[in-house]
Amino acid sequence: MSITATASSGMRAAQQRLDAAAQNVARMQVQDAQRQRVTQTATPDGGVATQQRQEPGPPELTQELPEARDASYAFQANLKVLRTHDAMLGSLLDVRA
Repeated sequence: MSITATASSGMRAAQQRLDAAAQNVARMQVQDAQRQRVTQTATPDGGVATQQRQEPGPPELTQELPEARDASYAFQANLKVLRTHDAMLGSLLDVRA
């Protein structure tokens, strides 16, 4: 898998984690709401696979805010990889031209 595909995969996984945390915060006041959780697994070709599942118990703000922040940082890190790869590729093309 290419660097672009790997970074894009990480960004999608981080976005899914952020979405789940936001949904959990939105449903905190709902009776019998269950927490949604996104788990990530590394794939053999270098990407990330995600799986969303329900966890027993209600969502709690003390879990959701750190999860949202962590997902945001993961997204930013993968975006930095993507931008760096793009810049390096551009430099390589400039040298070759």
